[in-house]
Amino acid sequence: MNFHILTLFPEMVMQGLHTSILGRAVEKQCISIEAVNIRDYTTNKHGKVDDYIYGGGAGMLMQAQPVYDAYQAVAKKLNGPARVIYVTPQGRVFHQEMAKELSKEENLIFLCGHYEGIDERVLEEIVTDYVSIGDYVLTGGELPAMVMIDAIARLIPGVLHNDESLSAESFHNDLLEYPQYSRPEIWRDKKVPEILLSGDHAKVDAWRLTQSIERTKKLRPDLYEKWAMRQKN
Repeated sequence: MNFHILTLFPEMVMQGLHTSILGRAVEKQCISIEAVNIRDYTTNKHGKVDDYIYGGGAGMLMQAQPVYDAYQAVAKKLNGPARVIYVTPQGRVFHQEMAKELSKEENLIFLCGHYEGIDERVLEEIVTDYVSIGDYVLTGGELPAMVMIDAIARLIPGVLHNDESLSAESFHNDLLEYPQYSRPEIWRDKKVPEILLSGDHAKVDAWRLTQSIERTKKLRPDLYEKWAMRQKN
């Protein structure tokens, strides 16, 4: 899986995505992460990539030309078309199923806007997916792009140290993850549940499923309803 990020702040995304699990995944060549500086593709001699908005309005808008040329520089290196994700609060809200869908792609291009956004004409030309990470506004698309890349990358074989852990995580099968415990056995007078010390794996699995169901019902009734409906079918 190859991630390509079109941004005005490549150092921001590269520093954040080349640490911890994703950094090791890059070293193992399970994934590759490339940040492309849109500013490198402007034809303005002063390095400008933004200008005033036609029709008036506050702030500045990223221009079409440098964004398009940065995209073209990436697209020409790829074998075939790639999905281009524009990170915007106007897009579909990102979720785990979308992460699974996108993890099957060979190349993903993330377009990070700034200022008041990007000229609509280039969006119409290159964007395939408009995606949001929630109903709020940030100063730029870099943080949402990093969030999505992290969620997608960890679904790629070899990225996580223990791929089996994916099947027990929150949102797998529409259930939240069960509570977990480590040493010491007693901490601040709170004991690890006895069932987890029993060594009976069948009982442990049953307890964990019950905990996941109860936690989902309490904290995410919307997910619980989805899970419950599927049990009836």
